[in-house]
Amino acid sequence: MSLEKQLIEKLYYKTFLMENGTQPPLQVLGEAYLNEQKDENSDGSSIRYAQGEFYYHHQDFESAIFKWEKVNNELVPWAQKNIADANVELNQLSAAEKVYTSITTDNQILMIEIKLQLLSLYIVQNNLDSAFKVIKEAVSLNPDYPNVTTIARSFYEEQQDFDSAVELAVNELIRTESSIWFEVLKGYIDKGFTKNISPDYFYDVLVTLNNIDQVQFTQMVSSLWHSYKNEQYYLLWLTTINEFFLHIEIHSSDIWDKISLLYEETYFELIQGQYMLRQLHDIIPNLLTNWLKVANPSHSVFPSAAVLTWDEIFPFKIDSANINHAENLLSNSINHENSIEYCLQLFESITKWAHQHDLEMGHRFRWLVNELADLRTNRLLVTGSSGNGKASFMNSVLGENILENSISNVVVIKNDAETEINAITDSAITSTENFFDDNMMSLHRQTYRDRACFEFKLPCRFLSENKLTFVVTPSFNRNNDTRDETFDYLNSADELLFILNADSPFTDKERDILLSIQEHTPNLQIHFVLNKIDNIYSEAEAKRVIHDTQSRINAYFPQARILPYSSFNTNNQQLNDLAGFIQFNFNHKNINAERTEKILFFIRKTITYLLNKRVELENRLVDSINWNEDMLVKLNGFMNNLTDFEKEKIHLMTEAYRTMKNNFTNELTEHIPKLLKSCSDLISEESDFGHIDIELNTAMNERVQEYLKQTVLPNLARSMQNWIATSNNEFLQSQSYLEEISEGLNFLYEENRIQLEGDFKVLDDWRRDTDRMTTSIQMEEVNILHRFTPTQFLLKSAGKIFGVLPKNKALIYNKYKQYLENEDYTDITESIIKKFFLQFELFENALERDINIFFRNSYDALKQAVENTHLEIQEKEDTLQKMKSNHEVYHDSITLFELRLRLCEVILNIGEDISYTDLTFEKNIE
Repeated sequence: MSLEKQLIEKLYYKTFLMENGTQPPLQVLGEAYLNEQKDENSDGSSIRYAQGEFYYHHQDFESAIFKWEKVNNELVPWAQKNIADANVELNQLSAAEKVYTSITTDNQILMIEIKLQLLSLYIVQNNLDSAFKVIKEAVSLNPDYPNVTTIARSFYEEQQDFDSAVELAVNELIRTESSIWFEVLKGYIDKGFTKNISPDYFYDVLVTLNNIDQVQFTQMVSSLWHSYKNEQYYLLWLTTINEFFLHIEIHSSDIWDKISLLYEETYFELIQGQYMLRQLHDIIPNLLTNWLKVANPSHSVFPSAAVLTWDEIFPFKIDSANINHAENLLSNSINHENSIEYCLQLFESITKWAHQHDLEMGHRFRWLVNELADLRTNRLLVTGSSGNGKASFMNSVLGENILENSISNVVVIKNDAETEINAITDSAITSTENFFDDNMMSLHRQTYRDRACFEFKLPCRFLSENKLTFVVTPSFNRNNDTRDETFDYLNSADELLFILNADSPFTDKERDILLSIQEHTPNLQIHFVLNKIDNIYSEAEAKRVIHDTQSRINAYFPQARILPYSSFNTNNQQLNDLAGFIQFNFNHKNINAERTEKILFFIRKTITYLLNKRVELENRLVDSINWNEDMLVKLNGFMNNLTDFEKEKIHLMTEAYRTMKNNFTNELTEHIPKLLKSCSDLISEESDFGHIDIELNTAMNERVQEYLKQTVLPNLARSMQNWIATSNNEFLQSQSYLEEISEGLNFLYEENRIQLEGDFKVLDDWRRDTDRMTTSIQMEEVNILHRFTPTQFLLKSAGKIFGVLPKNKALIYNKYKQYLENEDYTDITESIIKKFFLQFELFENALERDINIFFRNSYDALKQAVENTHLEIQEKEDTLQKMKSNHEVYHDSITLFELRLRLCEVILNIGEDISYTDLTFEKNIE
């Protein structure tokens, strides 16, 4: 046993027992100590050290410490460590820590042992910061020291400090190249402990593994790849691993298949649309280069196609040597049988994306793609020019009168257990019960503008036995306005059956139509039915017509076949011949590839549709904003005009009322003084002149009240009614004006959105107030003769003094009479008029408010319309701004859809004589 091991295990004392193995150790050590004391050159430190160990093992820790404190030789640092160990056993942890940390030594082994002891002590004290520090120091001193890295790893894992654990594993894997540390590090990665560590941290690990064991290298790459997926450092990881693979040699081997699969999955994931193109431009070219590099040549279809399509859309990003290599690989590849699955996945991605961005995909495209995805049924498009008996041919095949002689929309007829009819448009799929009922034909006409296609499901033996679906289009004629729409459906069929009329088969017009169809869909096989063959008078003539027609057709369509048919003499043999004719045409077709091509056609149409929808939506928003801004000007104009109109009506009605009131005021001003003067007839020489003033004042008030009640109020009531009638006419004119405004606004809105109505309840209030004011009068008595004017005072005094003398009564009588007849009653009259018209004045003061009430609802409606218009403008502007700010998202997604579409097209065309570098990509997404 080495000296360091003895010191570590505190077995140094056994070196003194070798020659005295039979005696008790304590006795041997005691004797040795006595012998040391006799040696003047020895201080006994070694024996004390050994005695301390013996006491320690027998748990006499205080004696051990006492002995070790007396050590003065080269064993002092070890003695100090042992003293600290004894303090730990005595649970004197602070003292132990103080001793451990005070030890100074150059002995690496001792230092590591001290740090391991401190680790245990700090763990007990829960001083984890210090524990982490000392274990890292121990590892850095000598990672090869027995169990130090194992202890460190165990401690890190217990403390859940996987950053430190990963750091330890990385360093040890690079240092030792040990498979044990490979498994440890891979385990950390697989558990997700490294996903927040920058990928470049593992670069040296990858270099090490690539040099020593490429199997472990691929496993580590795979673990890291999966751990970073969908995490913050994912793109940085891809940059890192791409850079790594660019600088290493790859030799063909199956060990790279897993890496190739990772590249494939990653590429298709990156182009799904969750990343911006600016994030991918620096990643994808290297990713594709490396994918092509690690791919097995026998499985190089996708990486080669991916390289070519990326270079097509983003040229000059991939090295030309890799482009040439990809072309060579594809030229030696065979068509990929499952390409239709990728097409359907692409279409599904577009559908989800459109839904997420509130874009209407168009039900028609979705329906057509789903139809094409059903490979169990052959789709035969039936068409022809007018008058060739297309409808009668279809009805004879189906055994029912399904179609009329003239159809203006595409009809798809398919076998099903139950009869069902659906109208398919871009905006909706609508079901109906009867194809030819009034409702359906109304729907037919209504949805024609929306390019309706009618799906007719019915139980049909012929369709079922032949696994057939008919796509029947409107007749093709020159200048046919449905041709563009019908051409789309040419791509939804596997073959075309053109109906000819045996009376005049394959005319120049039909030839031109078919050449146009062939130009539009060059891969669509065309065959013919020679209908109405029963119209030919003899069998020989029929054979000649068939032969001549076949010859003329083959000059333009060499592969086309022709079948004679009679729609009016349907029999089993004829249907069997038709079935055989159809089945023969469908034989030897690569239905998977052809359907894939057709699905790709509709995917491209869908992308174009979405692009147009985006432009259309932006234009609609701009138009809506401009229109609403114009409407805002018009609404404010209407409000200003209504304000002027209201002021005019207020002026007219208040002036009419004021004029009426003034007329009565003038009449009262003129008549009341006369009435008061006429009260002189109430006086006679027999009157009691001592109280005549009181009697006269009362009598004069009564006459005024009677006059107002009997004469003025009835006349005023009639005048007020006339004024209300005139005002009613003004309000009726106002209502007409409001209706004109409503009609004008609703015409602009193209809907009945605003209804302006006056509040005619105002007239009811006026009638009620008029009745109240003119029914009776309650006016306080006016002081006519009690106003203490000099004349009244003298007359009143004279009456009291002289009225008792008979000879003076005549004089007083004359004076009173003269006074009443000559008095100026202007003030009295004004007072009476003021009191009489008080409530009429209040009524007049409220007129403007009442007329305002009549127009108030209309004002509120216009103000609400203005407010709504402001809100709509703001909403549209916000939406437009959002669309513009998200232009990159939209543009990038569409570009990536185009990229995936081109990938499918390239794969579909494998084996054809096509130079992939010459493929063009029509960029319609600027």
